[in-house]
Parts: sequence; structure tokens; C-alpha cells
Amino acid sequence: MNLPDIETTCTELSERLVTYLAEQQIDRPLLVGIRTGGVWVADRLQEKLQTEDGVSSLDISFYRDDFTRHGLHPQVKGSELPDSIEDRHIILVDDVVMSGRTIRAAMNELFDYGRPASITLVCLLDIGRRELPIQPDLCGAALTLSEGQLVKLTGPQPLTLTLA
Repeated sequence: MNLPDIETTCTELSERLVTYLAEQQIDRPLLVGIRTGGVWVADRLQEKLQTEDGVSSLDISFYRDDFTRHGLHPQVKGSELPDSIEDRHIILVDDVVMSGRTIRAAMNELFDYGRPASITLVCLLDIGRRELPIQPDLCGAALTLSEGQLVKLTGPQPLTLTLA
């Protein structure tokens, strides 16, 4: 299986996001990456968007629905968001969307900080093994993997995609 070129995919995704924001008449969006891969992708998008607030981050460790089953990941760093996200247009960024559970956890955490005006979901890759009815608004590439296959994003410099 050929994996997409990450730099090209990030560039194309950022261009599509600029167009999307203009069409939706969204100004001053808040770019929020889900740790860690989503933050790396959000940093690449920020290079093009140059948003006023830079890149914020979410660590959803405490919001996962499998927290009691798997315990706490040893690299919990906490979330970094502005004091208020009330009525802000959020661009939620993740590296890979698969089951939808990570995105659900991220939205739960965001709503604990306030009620955003909107949330636009942007992901680098869509694996499409949904367990929840959550779809990205913008996606860099969609992959169909064999059972048991996973993709892993490493980075941040350079961003590299590997198949496991």
C-alpha cells in the first residue's frame, strides 16, 4: 500500500481549509490540535493560516471512554486553551480519525471549557472504521487498511507516516 506524502497532504489540506473558512465566513478561528499527532498537523496548518491565537492543544486522556480499561497514558501533559472558547469557531485537528471515539472525547472536553459557536473537524487521514457517527469536515486522505493494520504518525520534524 502506498501511503500519501505527508507534506503534500498537509499543504493541500491547509489550502482547502482556507477556502472552507472563507466560504463559511469564519474569521478568527481557534486552531485546536489533539495531542500529539493532531498538534503536529495543526502546527503545519497554522503555517498557512497564521491564526491570531496560534495552536491550542487538548490532551483527552481523562475524557477517553476506555480510561478505566487501559489506565492513564504516562505522557499526559494537560490541555492548553485560551481562557474562553465561548462563541469561538473551533477548528479541531487530529492526525487520524478511525472509530470516532477520540473526537467524541475531545468535544466533551471542549464543552467543559465553554460553548463554541461551531466545531470544524479536520484530520490528516481517515481510516473509516467508525464506531460512532462522527465524520471529518475536511480530510487530507482516506485509507482502506486490512484488518489489524494501523498507521502511525511520528514527528514533529519531519512528519512521517508508517504502516504497522
